Amino acid sequence: MTNFEVEKQEWWVERWLELLSSYRFKKRLERGRSYAREGNVLIMDFNDSRAKATVQGSDAEPYKVSLSLQSFSNEDWDYVISKMSEKAIFSAQLLAGEMPETIEAVFTAGGLSLFPFTLNEVRSRCSCPDKANPCKHIAAVYYQLGDRFSEDPFIIFQLRGRTKNQIIERLRQLRSQKAAKIYSTAQSESAKVISSLTNTEKDTSAVVKGFWQYEEPLESSLVAIVPPTEQKTALDILGKMPLPPADAEAVQQYLAEVYQKAGQQALLSALNR
Repeated sequence: MTNFEVEKQEWWVERWLELLSSYRFKKRLERGRSYAREGNVLIMDFNDSRAKATVQGSDAEPYKVSLSLQSFSNEDWDYVISKMSEKAIFSAQLLAGEMPETIEAVFTAGGLSLFPFTLNEVRSRCSCPDKANPCKHIAAVYYQLGDRFSEDPFIIFQLRGRTKNQIIERLRQLRSQKAAKIYSTAQSESAKVISSLTNTEKDTSAVVKGFWQYEEPLESSLVAIVPPTEQKTALDILGKMPLPPADAEAVQQYLAEVYQKAGQQALLSALNR
């Protein structure tokens, strides 16, 4: 059973089948649909942005069929892939072999249409003597494309001028560039934090030295000085820092030492030692 006979389809396959259903000369497609069901499409390959197939007709020698769509320009593809890279969900789904449901909006925003509006936009040729277009051999390839779209949604991209490898590689490049920029910014910010903490320690050393001093005498019976029952600091309570792992570890270690020394000094000062 071919995919175009299954009730529930992936949305991108449904978009292609809707295009076929909208064709007004439906009888031209009916025989082609039967050809596809019967396995008359012997071979289908993709060369650049063109689909090529051999279809067994009534003659002994199979007919040669080719299909293509208008390719998008390099500028168009640069825009589209750049927009895709801005949303991690697009990259994740495409890398998993799925077509994001909202991806058509990316093309529309650039004044493009991923799928053709009518079959007239599909350029097709067949070596058979039938002058009608689509002939039953071309129609069979139309329906067989639905199967291939289900197996690999990147085929529709290839028909528009970009292969799966080209798209994924460019997505990875753009995502890496964005990640590097974010990491660089985070490093700069963390350096500022560490510098600020260091300067603060120097500037407030005099204040810290007298922080635990209290000018008024306390009733000794009301004061009980003991070590903390739980070995927790403010860092443990606040949780992980919103910094890159390497920087967070460095800042965490630095502050842990500061808190430990401050706690020990406070306890000694309180005990007058």
